[in-house]
Amino acid sequence: MKRLTASFRLLTSTFAMSLAMVPAWAQSAPAPALNLELNAAQPSDQGCRLTFVVNNALGAELSKAAFEIALFNEAGIVDRLTVLDFKDLPAGKTKVTRFDLAGADCGKLSRVLINSATECAGTGVEPAACMRGLKTSTRTAIAFGV
Repeated sequence: MKRLTASFRLLTSTFAMSLAMVPAWAQSAPAPALNLELNAAQPSDQGCRLTFVVNNALGAELSKAAFEIALFNEAGIVDRLTVLDFKDLPAGKTKVTRFDLAGADCGKLSRVLINSATECAGTGVEPAACMRGLKTSTRTAIAFGV
């Protein structure tokens, strides 16, 4: 009887440990993403300088990535539409890019909206991948997103 009890305990322990391993088996790779952070907005000689930090985690190199953005003023009115060209974005790489927006006043900028991807090209990359995988964040007081 003692032998049967010991065997049962061993079997139960083994089963419990195997269940603990299930989450490791069930983990899937993170979804492909293009992480775009509005990192800073600073006055410049030309107007307003927007600094972005972008990380290409789509799993493929982008030879060209450009986005049409809408700038909203403090009243929530669209001030302008413009295209920001991030150029090439190597897979797995983080890149910092600055854009000077002539005549824009950073202090009156309340929101930056990604309207669309005007270009999204690379080997094995479908054109919709840039918008579908886009994840936005901001370190500024300016709302930023899609």
